[in-house]
Amino acid sequence: MSNKGMALFDDKRDMLFSICDLGSQWSLEPNTSYPGGLFASVGQMGMGFGVSPNSPNPRNDGTKPPFSDLFVKYLPFRVIELPEGEAASTKKKKKLELKLKIKIPNPSLRRLISGGIAGAISRTCVAPLETIRTHLMVGSSGNSTTEVFHNILQNDGWKGLFRGNLINVIRVAPSKAIELFAFDTVNKTLSLKPGEVSKIPIPPSLVAGACAGVSSTLVTYPLELVKTRLTIEKNMYDGILDAFLKILQREGPAELYRGLAPSLIGVIPYAATNYFAYDTLRKVYRKIFKEEKIGNIETLLIGSLAGAISSSATFPLEVARKHMQVGALHGRQVYKNVIHALSSILEQEGIQGLYKGLGPSCMKLVPAAGISFMCYEACKRILVDKEEDEA
Repeated sequence: MSNKGMALFDDKRDMLFSICDLGSQWSLEPNTSYPGGLFASVGQMGMGFGVSPNSPNPRNDGTKPPFSDLFVKYLPFRVIELPEGEAASTKKKKKLELKLKIKIPNPSLRRLISGGIAGAISRTCVAPLETIRTHLMVGSSGNSTTEVFHNILQNDGWKGLFRGNLINVIRVAPSKAIELFAFDTVNKTLSLKPGEVSKIPIPPSLVAGACAGVSSTLVTYPLELVKTRLTIEKNMYDGILDAFLKILQREGPAELYRGLAPSLIGVIPYAATNYFAYDTLRKVYRKIFKEEKIGNIETLLIGSLAGAISSSATFPLEVARKHMQVGALHGRQVYKNVIHALSSILEQEGIQGLYKGLGPSCMKLVPAAGISFMCYEACKRILVDKEEDEA
């Protein structure tokens, strides 16, 4: 065969695929089969075509074999051989590249955004349970969770379970943002560095939790009262703005803060217990499992357990606050203060009256706390100062 010709089967090359004078050669890979049609069959017969644009044996002059781009584009396979260590490193790098990272240099802004997102997601997920809990507390649609649920579905349909959810999200998003921001800031400020001696006998997370609860409550309490009114008196108001205006006109600005005292009294122990339990459980988890980073599922469970502890301990104050917010609606009794509300409920309904709605309350608060903490920690890992920063 002429030197300028094309030899597909050359005896001198032991059945190698060669293109003469073009400097292109693909060598046979012994005991190697490649997927894809004819080539798979040929490979199984002992004739493999190892095609790679980055050949391990390139020509000495460094030129790229012609037609290699066409082979890579149109042939149904590509052979890439990596050392074991390099392959593992590449796989790990690709896994890390899948993580979403948004750079926000300001740490305070990162905490506020993370807290707002966490609050909105968690409260929307548990909105139906919040509606049932509120009705049970004031006894407006039944005396049991099942009865309230059926009455809401019968009268308002599925939308009734989410009534007031918009105002709830509007209230909770900034509230949770302020709350988590305050907790993280105060807790990091009070936390001891290695070698330091504690200046106060109270755990930093307990103080930080109390400060977080007070800060968020003072800012968002009027929205909480409007949400309660919209849930209970659904036919009296046309929306959030209408409820605000009517309350201001008929009852005055002070009405927007009715029940603030029992709310603060209830929030301080609840928030302090909640964040202290959450921080303590995280430390216990790290100590037991010897892992610095805590996964999303573990955070969900830790946050839920912290929510269960705090809500059970402070529930009677929550009942008193709801009763004071409703006021004299539908001929209900007007309470002078927290002690009066608690004593009246205890006298009229007994000890069970102080815990009426505890079941659905825990059903709502426990997952809400877990989802909130999980979303907050996840957002903090996404919103970073630098690519390697997850705080």
